[in-house]
Amino acid sequence: MNQPPGSPQGPRNQGPRDADDLPGCYRHPDRETGVRCTRCERPICPECMVSASVGFQCPACVREGSGTGHPPTATQPRTLAGGTVARDPRLVTKVLIGLNLAFYLVQLAVGDAFTDRFLLFGRAFLSGEIQGVAEGQWYRMLTSMFLHDPDNPMHIIFNMLGLWWVGGPLEAALGRARYVALYLISGLAGSALCYLLAAPGQPTLGASGAIFGLFGATAVLMRRLNYDMRPVIALLVINLIFTFGWSNIAWQAHIGGLVAGVLVGYAMVHAPRERRNLVQYGVCALVLVAVVVTTLIRTTQLT
Repeated sequence: MNQPPGSPQGPRNQGPRDADDLPGCYRHPDRETGVRCTRCERPICPECMVSASVGFQCPACVREGSGTGHPPTATQPRTLAGGTVARDPRLVTKVLIGLNLAFYLVQLAVGDAFTDRFLLFGRAFLSGEIQGVAEGQWYRMLTSMFLHDPDNPMHIIFNMLGLWWVGGPLEAALGRARYVALYLISGLAGSALCYLLAAPGQPTLGASGAIFGLFGATAVLMRRLNYDMRPVIALLVINLIFTFGWSNIAWQAHIGGLVAGVLVGYAMVHAPRERRNLVQYGVCALVLVAVVVTTLIRTTQLT
């Protein structure tokens, strides 16, 4: 699903073409397209289109920027979702992986006391006192997203591999700010559904809720670009089989993250350009409101 693009090679020289035969994208030759970069005129597919003030530019021209002596044709190049094009399109993904690994190392070094202080559960008797989200420790809904089972290294390995494979391309398509919003909101939605439906004393931890949100947004993005949906559907089905096939997996976090990811992802890639920010961040705000309301309802039930 995450195929590295080839090196820019310019338009293919294939001799005369039929009137209805479109050229292939310069980075993805198997994808026919009728759109060309406004600066270099190379054919570009939807994945490679970067919004400019007039038309679209290719990623190579965007990277060159305005310091090459060429007159700028786009004052602020944008991603498909309207985000700012970054030199390193995977920077946030790398930071998120780094944070998860750092927290995991602290868990191993400090022990259960650290994990118990920041994992998610609703209400339980721990260390001689009642603790949990219901006791006002709302931070657990966020911190639990960066913790993993210290006794099971495969837990963090599989989650970080999934974050790298799915997160990188999605970050490039959305832009950093929108990608961070999607990740955090999906993770919080997963925590909220866990808090609502799981037993009060059931501990939950892991980044899988946020990662399932990335899966959902990726499916929406691929649909928007008219790509073959079978790979992402197969990946989702496999993950859902694992979700419901093992008793020690918090399915609530996966489903909550997936639903939030689909909703936020749809707003990100389908928002009309003239009201893009309003629609995108408005939907983010609505999902966050749903998270807060769910948390308040469950807290009322437990207290």
